This record gives sequence, structure tokens and C-alpha cells, in this order.
Amino acid sequence: MRSTRRGRNTAMSLLAATGLALSAACGAAGPAADDIDAPAESADFPRTVVHAMGETEIPAKPDRVVVLDSGELDDVTMLGIEPVGAVAPHLKTEGGFPEYLADLTENTVDVGPMEEPNLELIAELAPDLILSSKIRHEAIYEDLAAIAPTVFTETTGFPWKDNLAVHAEALGLEDEAADALAAYEAEAAALGTAIQEANGGEMPTVSVVRFLAGPTRLYQKATFSGVVLQDVGVLRPESQDVDDFALEVGPEEIDLADADLVFVTVADDPEKTEQEAAMDSPLWAEMEAVKNDQVFNVADEIWMSGIGIQAARQVLADLAEATGVELP
Repeated sequence: MRSTRRGRNTAMSLLAATGLALSAACGAAGPAADDIDAPAESADFPRTVVHAMGETEIPAKPDRVVVLDSGELDDVTMLGIEPVGAVAPHLKTEGGFPEYLADLTENTVDVGPMEEPNLELIAELAPDLILSSKIRHEAIYEDLAAIAPTVFTETTGFPWKDNLAVHAEALGLEDEAADALAAYEAEAAALGTAIQEANGGEMPTVSVVRFLAGPTRLYQKATFSGVVLQDVGVLRPESQDVDDFALEVGPEEIDLADADLVFVTVADDPEKTEQEAAMDSPLWAEMEAVKNDQVFNVADEIWMSGIGIQAARQVLADLAEATGVELP
């Protein structure tokens, strides 16, 4: 099985590189790096943010931010803020913050676990903003709000672009977020054009397989990775061409994952998953992607847990490498 992986990016190099690439390929520049590093001081504070749990007044532009999920971590660091506290992805077996954000979280304190954040430690960090989601931490919202202004999105995953807008509003960085999103979307569209041209004018089908404790998941369109693949314009196999979360399968159904390109992530200790049984199955061996050496191992913390522009651009890089085209 082949493997693709991308290294770390800083917030400034990410946005600067995006802007340069789009200037050359698309005729539209992304946000300047120094705009992200030193955001405009004209943001209107105090402000009231309407969110999944109601309304929250934020008295001043936040500087000490705590984030309680990986999408929030991607968004905040992308916007040039190193959180004072954060939690690691809940299925990251080796612990710690995502490797692709390591340079942006060197001084961030781990306040996890995600399922039960350390409220006392969060309070000691004296945050002026806490970001999370209702699906993750509805039960402790009042406790968090008693520590600092707290803003929740409804859920995580597929609405990651809408979530970015909420986070940006709370931070007073709406323009920076909008520019970064537009730059990413232009890059995704340009990559799709390049892939189609390299594939004889046709779009390949792309399958996303996640091995984790319990049934294996084939990720569908209403997911973070599903949105990124849709932005690129690649096709999905029948099992995944559905506006839903995921199809759970056992080794006896693993051939439903077949496509021109198959991207595989592992969320748990492989011994706790059905990965070995699935890949030892005759059905796996008969898949066209397996026969054609078009199965790629990719990072679970990016494809599944990243849930932000920085992770999305890493997905684009994996797609470019797998298809043999240059990333626009």
C-alpha cells in the first residue's frame, strides 16, 4: 500500500503560499501573511455573537483563546492565534496535538481529554474566549461560560466552513477568514481541473476508508473529507455518493470501497480494528484500486479530525501526489 504525507505548515507560510499560487494560476491573490499575523485593529468590540447556545457578549478582541476540538484548533491557528489551551483529537492514539499543527501549538497547554476537559486548568489559563460545539460539550457549557465568553457551533465535520465563520466572528477576523476560504476554494477548483486534464478529461472516483474499533467506515459526502473532495470535483463510488455521514461495513463488504483511488486512514490501534481481516479478504485483493496500486495511507488527524482550511489543504496535497499532478 502506498503512502502520502505532508509536513507542517505555519499559518503565515500557508496563507502566503496560497496567495502566491493563486496569483499565478487563478489571477486572484489570497490574504497577505502579515494581514493574518497582525489583524486589523478596527474590529468592533464589544460585540454580541449569536451561536448554537444563544448569545454571548465578547467585551474585547480575544487574545487568550481556549479551543476544545480539532476544527477550532485548525481555525484559530490558521488565523494567526496560538491558543493558550486546547484538547488533542479524541481518536489520536499517540496523544498530543496534530503533527501538522505542531509549529503552531508549541506553547499551547493540553486541557483535555476532549470528553471531559479540565475546567480547573482552563480557568487557570485565564482565557478571554472559549470555542467548542454543542455536540461535544453542551453538558458543560454553563461551566465554561462562567470562566470566559464561550461560543459554540452546532456540530463538527461537514459544516466546517460555516463553523469557521462563527469562530472568525468571535475573534473579530471575519475578513481574514473569508479571504483564506476563498483562496482555498480556488486552489481546490484548480486542482480539480489539473486532475481531470491528467486523467484524459474524466474525473476519477475517490473512496475514503477509515479503520477504527468496530465496523469499518466508508466516508460519504456529509463529512469534512467529503466536502473537500466535492470542492475538488472528483467523483465518489456508489457506496459513498450519498449526502450522509458514513456507511459501516465488515470485511465481507469491503469491496464496496473500490474506486479509482482509495485513501485509507486508521483511527485506533490497528489490532482493535478490522483492517487486517479486511485487507486479507479476497474481496480486497480483487479491488481495481488494489490491483492498480492506487491505495494510499493518509493521516487520520488530517482527513478525519483536521476539519479546517489547513487540514483541507493537506488533503489537496495528498490528492495531488496520488494523482501525479502539481498542487496549484
